[in-house]
Amino acid sequence: MEAMTVRLIRRIRPGRGSTHGRVSVFPLFMDKARWVEHLVLKEALQDALAEVREVTEEGRVPELVVVNRASLPLLILDGEELEGARQNRVLNSSVLLPEKSATIIPVSCTEQGRWSYRTREFRDSDVMMSTRLRGVKNRSVRSSLEAGGAFSSDQGALWEEIAAQARQSSVKSPTSAMKDVHEARRPELGDYVRRFPCQEGQQGVLVAIGGRVAGMDFVARPASYALLHEKIVRSYVMDALLEEPGDDGVADASAAQAFIEDAAGSTARGFDSVGLGRDIRFEGKRLFGSVLVHGRSFVHLAAFATDGVARRNGSGGMAGFRSRAAFRRPW
Repeated sequence: MEAMTVRLIRRIRPGRGSTHGRVSVFPLFMDKARWVEHLVLKEALQDALAEVREVTEEGRVPELVVVNRASLPLLILDGEELEGARQNRVLNSSVLLPEKSATIIPVSCTEQGRWSYRTREFRDSDVMMSTRLRGVKNRSVRSSLEAGGAFSSDQGALWEEIAAQARQSSVKSPTSAMKDVHEARRPELGDYVRRFPCQEGQQGVLVAIGGRVAGMDFVARPASYALLHEKIVRSYVMDALLEEPGDDGVADASAAQAFIEDAAGSTARGFDSVGLGRDIRFEGKRLFGSVLVHGRSFVHLAAFATDGVARRNGSGGMAGFRSRAAFRRPW
């Protein structure tokens, strides 16, 4: 991994953790952090500074266009869901889109049973894909990048995972929508969110479930993280609600610090981002993930525990790149 990125990761420090049920949350901070000023999806859409729509009237499943009218770049996180238009989608990677720009972004479908307009433009779903499912997607996007340079996912694997979540939650969605699963668990998710409020200056979270670290998200700009905090926490808690009851251990600060050190010691490969900056894909002894950097600053880092993905798909791996042909079929 590039020396600058390693140094930045090693400057991330966990704060005092708190636990509710089987979930332990450690707030993350970085001393003397530098960041790029930007907006996030929620505020840009609310203030009519951004517009997200289908690429064409007919639509293309793996692509959307984002118009950023603001005088600042726009950050949209990997796994954030966009609701509306022909079908709901999620971002395949975190992107920092230039000010005053129109950009085609790579996405995956989270609503298999609909291909008709519900609205002309997309809105913020207020849902982020569960962390384990983000890990599945992250792995397949890395395989795609290494095979051909495209930020494409294994769409079939994502549909299978969403269907499994629906079965576990006893949710029957008429369009097989991921959002319907999250809405069915919203009261439970809300209870956890209230237990883990965002702290002043907080820039991320590291989350453990049943004593095992599940992953971490870090957004360098504190004001941006504060707007994303609840959505990110819910994405981790969803996995805790869906997981079979098991170990009820509690992770301590040393486990959190060890996970951060593992991320810093990972091997990595960088790719040009869809928007601004570099998209760095990394893998360590027990984790993998990605970090978006711009200039000499972090924008967003996401790391996922390898065993968290393996517990769901048997090996922690993904179907091959060629199996993703269905992803490109607009139906």
